[in-house]
Amino acid sequence: MQTIIQKVENQERVSYEEALKLYELDLFTLGKLANNIRKEMWGGKSFFNINRHINPTNICKDICKFCAFSASRKNPNPYTMSHEEILNIVGESRERGVKEVHIVSAHNPDAGLKWYMDVFSKIKAAYPDVHVKALTAAEINFLAEEYHHSYAEIIDMMVESGVDSMPGGGAEIFDETVRHVICKGKVTSDQWIEIHKLWHERGRKSNATMLFGHIEERAHRVDHMMRLRDLQDITGGFNTFIPLVYQRDNNFLNVKNFLSSQEILKTMAISRIVLDNIPHLKAYWVTSTINLALVSQEFGADDLDGTIEREMINSAAGANSGNGMPLKEFVNFIKNSGFTPVERDSLYHELKVW
Repeated sequence: MQTIIQKVENQERVSYEEALKLYELDLFTLGKLANNIRKEMWGGKSFFNINRHINPTNICKDICKFCAFSASRKNPNPYTMSHEEILNIVGESRERGVKEVHIVSAHNPDAGLKWYMDVFSKIKAAYPDVHVKALTAAEINFLAEEYHHSYAEIIDMMVESGVDSMPGGGAEIFDETVRHVICKGKVTSDQWIEIHKLWHERGRKSNATMLFGHIEERAHRVDHMMRLRDLQDITGGFNTFIPLVYQRDNNFLNVKNFLSSQEILKTMAISRIVLDNIPHLKAYWVTSTINLALVSQEFGADDLDGTIEREMINSAAGANSGNGMPLKEFVNFIKNSGFTPVERDSLYHELKVW
């Protein structure tokens, strides 16, 4: 184990086997290793942005067992927003200082490909200064299959319609045996990788996620990180890695044993160590709780996402994120935890040090 610790301290890349063995370290040793990397990269800065999540529809052709958002027996209230509703939300949010809209929703076969692309074009026409982050790889796969287009064609439509960057959703866990249980029929791991590679090849940036804390094992998490590291070596297109903690309510996965805070923090720290080529590590307060996200700043995380304003996907599964986080409160949380709040744009240009 001392050899692995020495490698990390010397900033040498760890292997799959070594990364898995890092879980055997005590929490504080592991945290110190990750924190040293974080401090060397970003000092005491903790990044956030002023953003708004918009989830335009919850009608979905797929049935993912971990999902509490899509219309089902546990969420029997289907909806699809009109373009006017979406534009009104963007306009009102922009007046409150929002600089990014994060648009992710279900796979609605009734909405239509044109419905998706037109709303991006309308947002850009009305609010050209607002960054549009939209469509996960899972949504792109759905649109390609439903409307008989290649991934490249869908991606080119997104660019033409004003989408600026891609979120990292839909990755879940890359291991296909796990995916068969939790999200059978959804985008495969290889397809997810291919879609992000195509996006990066167009000079665009994206994020990457990992959903953990359900039926996966530590080995699956490390495998997931390794695949992302391999793609980043090729494209350099990922801004951020976001480990998402599984939310337990109102879904069909029926997980009995939930992760401890210690296991979550270990996974965060190992993510920072393994993903040496992805610049940012996000502790997404929506899924981890704000308290654990703040602690994660000392375990490798340098980003806490943003104010969000409204969030419907994770809050449907029990997360306390439905109404976002007031800006002043968010800034004070970061300051009081001993870090410097740095407002950023969607591509991590620094806008304001609070």
